[in-house]
Amino acid sequence: MNWRQRLGAFIGGFDAGQHHRRLRGFQATHAHVNALIAASGPDITARARWLVRNNGYAVNAVESWAANTVGDGIKPISKLVDAARKEELQRLWLAWTDEADAEGLTDFYGLQRRAAREVFLAGEVFVRIRPRRPEDGLTVPLQLQMLPSEMLPLHETGVARNGNAIRQGIEFDRIGRRVAYHFLRRHPGDSTDPGLSGEIVRVPASEVIHVIDPVEGGQLRGVSKLAPAIVKLFLLDQYDDAELDRKKVAAMYAMFVTSPAPENPLAPLDDEEMPAGVEISPGQIVRLDPGEDVTVGQPADSGATYEPFQYRTLLQISAALGIPYPYLANDMVKGNFSNSRLALIEFRRRVSAWQHSVMVYQLCRPAYARWLDLAVLSGAMTLPGYETDRPRMLAADWLPTKWDWVDPLKDANAEIAQIEAGLKSRTQAIAERGYDAEQVDREVAAERARERALGLDFRRPGSPAQGVQAVPVNDDSEDDNRSDDAADDVSARSRTEEDRP
Repeated sequence: MNWRQRLGAFIGGFDAGQHHRRLRGFQATHAHVNALIAASGPDITARARWLVRNNGYAVNAVESWAANTVGDGIKPISKLVDAARKEELQRLWLAWTDEADAEGLTDFYGLQRRAAREVFLAGEVFVRIRPRRPEDGLTVPLQLQMLPSEMLPLHETGVARNGNAIRQGIEFDRIGRRVAYHFLRRHPGDSTDPGLSGEIVRVPASEVIHVIDPVEGGQLRGVSKLAPAIVKLFLLDQYDDAELDRKKVAAMYAMFVTSPAPENPLAPLDDEEMPAGVEISPGQIVRLDPGEDVTVGQPADSGATYEPFQYRTLLQISAALGIPYPYLANDMVKGNFSNSRLALIEFRRRVSAWQHSVMVYQLCRPAYARWLDLAVLSGAMTLPGYETDRPRMLAADWLPTKWDWVDPLKDANAEIAQIEAGLKSRTQAIAERGYDAEQVDREVAAERARERALGLDFRRPGSPAQGVQAVPVNDDSEDDNRSDDAADDVSARSRTEEDRP
């Protein structure tokens, strides 16, 4: 016991800092997270990937995280004042999203989903910005290449030729800024592509987007979100396999044959006397030799503790992963409406924080800025004054996929009441659903005009929208009278709606 432990034992105070019998085996390390990741990071990532490939709960957790954090995509809505230029910019962006992936396997929003999966699995992912030539025929000469965590070796630490420090594959200048990443040219675990194995290339930091969700100050590299649950997931999988084998043996109705002892137990058996075993099939009758007896195997049942143990273990895994239990286990039976709603609200808070602090800030905004720069430079988009007013023209709202309502009618009525009370705007309500309010208003106006031209009206009787449309715009005196009539009509329709059973 060192002097600090002796002093702590003498003073007392915090049980968590004592070294008495109950905490004797609790030897926590004082190493920084960077040292821990350098020592264990590759093994944690490899085990996390193995579980996602082989464990149903692990793959369900990853897919649930990606579906809830990204969904159909986190999409930008430009804040340009000029409506025509804004619409042109949005059309150009939408056309480019289909060309964004350097591998050609998905679009920009698919890259977001892959990035969310990688950050959950490995704690980080790298996106390399790849400018293209004009002759490549892209809408905007830019593509994005996704690189997994293993492509930046953790052991790459030292001093660069220019005197900069290299820590875990990342090069820093004298004041601690990231200036470059030292990537492997080929994935170290891909034996199908042995060329240039082990060769490292230096890529400027301006051409790399590092998406990471750090958990401690000064952290350089990511750690898998599965890390706190890896041991329990693996052991629970083994336990399930053992129970499955137990049931398999019980279903076979195994029998064991007991033979009388030989006259000379020390004498070696001839080949023809060696027991060959008895193979049985359902309904089979086996003739035994004289003196042999049969005992039917009765393996122990798992009992009533199997399901409660599974449930509690999965709850611990759910808490470690930050995924609600129904999303992890696809078990919707154990929760009622109120409990499910509470869990969903908490989960959405976490997801929303991650969306804006990680996905939008680290991936979406840098990619959008580089895209707009190249769109202007290549002539695909004309924005007068872009060089001097770039920050304002880059401004955009990033709208995630809308959340589905637990109870659509109740939630919709509550939101309508908030808008009518002035607690939120229609613009905010529409943005929370993942849409642009100006675009929605244009679409609604176009639909209303088309309905009037065709003599149609699909609005609910007595709705405020119908009352507004009933007010014509001619001279002032007639407007006042007709407005009052329209208001009376709305009131009459409202009373009629209330009187209906």
